[in-house]
Amino acid sequence: MVEIGLGLQSDKPAGAYARLARSAEAAGFDVLTVFGDLMYQPPIFPLLEMAGATSRVRLGPACLNPYSMAPYEIAGQIAALDLASHGRAYLGLARGTWLDAVGLPQPRPLTALAEAAEVVGRLLSGDRTGYDGRMFTLAPDTALRYERHRPRVPLLLGAWGPRGAALAGRIADEIKVGGSANPEMIPVVRDRLRPGAEAAGRDVAEIGIVLGAVTVVDTDGAAARAKARTEVAMYLAVVADLDPTVTLPPGLVAEVSGLVEAGAHEAAGRLVPDDVLDRFAFSGTPGQVAKQAQALIDAGVHRVEFGTPHGLTDDRGVDLLGSEVLPLLSR
Repeated sequence: MVEIGLGLQSDKPAGAYARLARSAEAAGFDVLTVFGDLMYQPPIFPLLEMAGATSRVRLGPACLNPYSMAPYEIAGQIAALDLASHGRAYLGLARGTWLDAVGLPQPRPLTALAEAAEVVGRLLSGDRTGYDGRMFTLAPDTALRYERHRPRVPLLLGAWGPRGAALAGRIADEIKVGGSANPEMIPVVRDRLRPGAEAAGRDVAEIGIVLGAVTVVDTDGAAARAKARTEVAMYLAVVADLDPTVTLPPGLVAEVSGLVEAGAHEAAGRLVPDDVLDRFAFSGTPGQVAKQAQALIDAGVHRVEFGTPHGLTDDRGVDLLGSEVLPLLSR
């Protein structure tokens, strides 16, 4: 069955994550993700709170990056989450975005991701043979000194491009295309996964494709779409040029980006046309959002992830997604 997940921003007070997680699990969601965006709370805090409040859903960060966090620390955090959730953790890795704001260069991103995944895997499995990579190393007999629930957790890579997708095809269980609600990306991603999967002797169908994006659902569809436009504006410059199936109006990205940089987010959002909004966000009434999600399911996605802010308020959005969107989906 196709999974349906919620993606949460880590900007909430203690207790809010547990409340949202209990509601989401009761409504039938399968996966809860916490974003690892720059200058928000580290994902491990909300994830551990949600682990204690749930018993069924899978939980993970999407994504951690190997530039701001060393692989041994990534291994420790995901081991802690897996232990706290009794084996429900997954690990999301990506190169990271906006790290220049904190002075972190991002050299050789594919090497960094591949080697970080290798180091994490060795530490979780208890492999003591050591590892000598181009960017990361483990001295022989270096091992985690605490209990792990499992010797391996599922790995998700966040990637859009052909080389990142090929790496996911070689080493990952899932690939996440963040910031997209576009069903036309599914065959594109599958083709990009194939070289890596075939090189590793894997069936490309083994790698799950996850699409997630800004989501705003409300019975007032116009208000929901207006809010979604404002939310999407700040991401458009990051992801719009990555989608080869979309042709944007000339100058749109530059104009939207300029307004976002000036702090005029609502004005920037008003420039986003309906068809562009529907490629990069889920928005509108429950019926409209369900139609968008169903198009992804019909195109062969493994998981649909409804991202923040979910609705005009988080709680209202999560409630509507669970009570009125999920029942409309055939998966």
